[in-house]
Amino acid sequence: MIRVAQTSPDAAAPRRHVPASQSCGGSPRSAARAPGRLRTAAALILPVLLVSPVVLPRSAAGQPAEPVSRAEFDRWMEEISNWGRWGPEDELGTLNLITDETRQAAARLVEDGVSVSMALDLNTERDALNANPFEHTLSTSRFTGHEVAGDVYRVQYHGFAHSHVDGLPHFAHDGRMYNGFPVSGLTESGAEKLGIHNARNGIVTRGVLVDMPRHRGVDYLEPGTALTAEDLEDWEQATGIRIGSGDVLLIRTGRWEAVRQMGRWNFVERAAGSQASVAKWLKARDVAVIGSDGVSDVMPSGIDGLANPLHELVIVGLGMPILDNLDLDAAAAEAARRGRWEFLFVGAPLRVRGGTGSPLNPLAIF
Repeated sequence: MIRVAQTSPDAAAPRRHVPASQSCGGSPRSAARAPGRLRTAAALILPVLLVSPVVLPRSAAGQPAEPVSRAEFDRWMEEISNWGRWGPEDELGTLNLITDETRQAAARLVEDGVSVSMALDLNTERDALNANPFEHTLSTSRFTGHEVAGDVYRVQYHGFAHSHVDGLPHFAHDGRMYNGFPVSGLTESGAEKLGIHNARNGIVTRGVLVDMPRHRGVDYLEPGTALTAEDLEDWEQATGIRIGSGDVLLIRTGRWEAVRQMGRWNFVERAAGSQASVAKWLKARDVAVIGSDGVSDVMPSGIDGLANPLHELVIVGLGMPILDNLDLDAAAAEAARRGRWEFLFVGAPLRVRGGTGSPLNPLAIF
């Protein structure tokens, strides 16, 4: 099989079929530029005498999320619940699954010490995707005869533009957060329970990177493609890796490659990701943390009135942190070069007492 690379969305367009769709937004480091519309091109079959190279498509049309009723969603919340599993006052949730033994085993995965960031640069550009740009002000001064410089940072990191971790106070269900703590404990000064400061010792465990576009032989998943537990198990079968207890599961959808090739689209309306039903599989496997180059949820979600039902199920039901808007491209390239999709994962949130999450620069160490 021969893959034809492109240096721009328009280069060699007749050689690949691109499903018609709106154009998408961001760049892997600034999250998005001006909206546009994806051009379509017909596939061209070139007969040759000896060999006909197979040209892989940029993306493959994927299945959207299956419709799910709110009643079934509520049943799933009950079925997967970890409330009380680690005691009535537990504030760690699935981070309890990362034990000293888990960390030791993960450390043994390091072979050559190559460390790869899986975060975007903090996005300073205001646009439709990033309503709250990162603000940075640098000042210079003199201090006891020294010339020094300092910074002021300001960021509202939740949303679709900044790499971050969602902590356990970020979502609630029917007035209750993970482990039954009431939303009345959320105040302007911070969350009385479940704050991100509880993760102050960091997230150090095995990371497993599921590069779904590579697995399917495409550059990126079509926006709106829904992934299922069966898709994850198919990947496991192909790679020989079993996702298990205490793991950080990272799913690459190719979001930033789609941006490079297509330009910007309305990500909130159409995003590749996992169906809400995957929460049941995550519970069965005892995964500790999930993350993605998107927001883990497929959009549209298939559940009327809920944009991010997977978020609600895993944060509230499982007590599981979520890593949003990662840049997994460099880590995927390193993993592919080694033929090894597991590594030591290291991530440390800011110690903000009562915080709902934190900006994060997670590392994959091979």
